[in-house]
Amino acid sequence: MNHEAEVAGIGVGVGPDGEEVPAVVLKVRGEYLPIFVTRDQAQSIRLAMDGGTFERPLTHDLLVEILTEFGGAVDSVRIDDITDGTFYGKVDAERYEDGEPEKFVFDARPSDAIALATRFECPILVSDEVVDAAGQSPESIEMSGPDEFGDDDPGL
Repeated sequence: MNHEAEVAGIGVGVGPDGEEVPAVVLKVRGEYLPIFVTRDQAQSIRLAMDGGTFERPLTHDLLVEILTEFGGAVDSVRIDDITDGTFYGKVDAERYEDGEPEKFVFDARPSDAIALATRFECPILVSDEVVDAAGQSPESIEMSGPDEFGDDDPGL
């Protein structure tokens, strides 16, 4: 079963080598789901959450523009698998041709899927299996103040 998630914030966690690593933190099924991302991905997601724009379009903004120009849209994104600590996602999209919807499913990194979802303002769905494997209680995530990724982000 899939559950709708919301982006709780962008935080910083400690990676396997002890270095600080950005993470997008989803809130789903009453738990937090931290997903480590690159710095660029974190900034792209934060920008979309804040409604900001760059002077030139970022990759995710460009993809949104291309999709909409060709009559497409993203209906939802899914984070539906985790293997050896790696999350896997999908983008559910559609376009209309002659008034008929044509559905598409694209494999995607969860960070890219979330970046698109924040721009299309579409649901982010997470499977029970993923939450069961990687979800954390709210008490286990320390909510901290501002950092380089924005205000009121969860610090991991």
